[in-house]
Order: sequence, then structure tokens, then C-alpha cells
Amino acid sequence: MRADEIVHTVLDIREQIEVKTCAIEGSQWIPMQSIPQHMEVLSRASPVIVQCHHGVRSAMVTEFLRNNGFENAWNLAGGIDAWSRLIEPDMPRY
Repeated sequence: MRADEIVHTVLDIREQIEVKTCAIEGSQWIPMQSIPQHMEVLSRASPVIVQCHHGVRSAMVTEFLRNNGFENAWNLAGGIDAWSRLIEPDMPRY
């Protein structure tokens, strides 16, 4: 690992049908409604970048995680839609 790389988790909280359309490579999928039951699989020691379609649901989950001890939880502003436009333009959009 390079010195400027940070170990992190990209947490995809979208519904299964959305994930089947497109996903960020290496992301971990836990649907939004399952987050409270599956928080233990996430590391509190490294950043968790939460993403959904446009960033609204992920903002709510980011706040929930921070309120439950995940100080390094961050919302991916604009969601996977912004990612597909700005980072990975060949990714399918919906």
C-alpha cells in the first residue's frame, strides 16, 4: 500500500435491483433497512463512505452511523449518479 492510500469501505446502501444495474467496484452492499442489524461488519477504525443513488438516503445512514460511534462515516455527495458522471463515465446510469 502506498503511503497516500487510506484503507476504507465504500458502503452501498441501495436496493438489490439498483446494485444489479451498476456498482462501484469493491463496494460492500448492505441495504439501508438492514444497517442497524449489520453494523458489526463495519470497522469503526477506518473511513466508511456511504453511497446511494443521489446521496439522500446515504446522508441519513451517515448520520445514523455517526450517532452510533462511526466518527469516520462520510456521505458520497451526489451518490453513484455523480460517480458515474464524474469518475466512471462508462458506468450504466439509471
